[in-house]
Amino acid sequence: MKPFLEFFPIILFFIAYKLYDIYIATAVVIAATLIQVITYWIMYRKVETMQWITLGLILVMGGATLYLQDEQFIKWKLSIIEWMFGGAFLASQFFGPKTFIERMMGANLELPTPIWKRLNLSWALFFTSIGFLNLYVMHQYSTDDWVSFKTFIVPGLMLVFILIQMVFLYKYAPEAEVKK
Repeated sequence: MKPFLEFFPIILFFIAYKLYDIYIATAVVIAATLIQVITYWIMYRKVETMQWITLGLILVMGGATLYLQDEQFIKWKLSIIEWMFGGAFLASQFFGPKTFIERMMGANLELPTPIWKRLNLSWALFFTSIGFLNLYVMHQYSTDDWVSFKTFIVPGLMLVFILIQMVFLYKYAPEAEVKK
């Protein structure tokens, strides 16, 4: 259920864009993100900080898109959120006892501190790069191409990045106990 909830707004955004236009799709993604946050609250009695930030950004940038009838605002949202993620990961390199990635994965994986820092930095660079790549796509390609990029390419890049991380981390995975 949780993976469906994560992709619920973007799937509806894509469908609404293909059936109507960027403005209807923007209204749909605003409503879907509100429903997503409310559903998370009902199911888990908790909403993550980044979900609140994403909701706030979608309300502001989506609202500006609709009010000003300028699609650039909704396109900028992706870069802003990716840079916020990148900034959070990068800041955790310097503040606090653990990096952001270590706080997320530390209960399941034991790594030396330099590896946690390298892993964390790679995530910071990934998110920052996606933000800049979004700017390139939104300025050099059509809105149709940008919607496809946001819907399919960005999640695909995330999947490839995670797979690369898994290969890198495989040598640190605890060995399974052999039962006799």
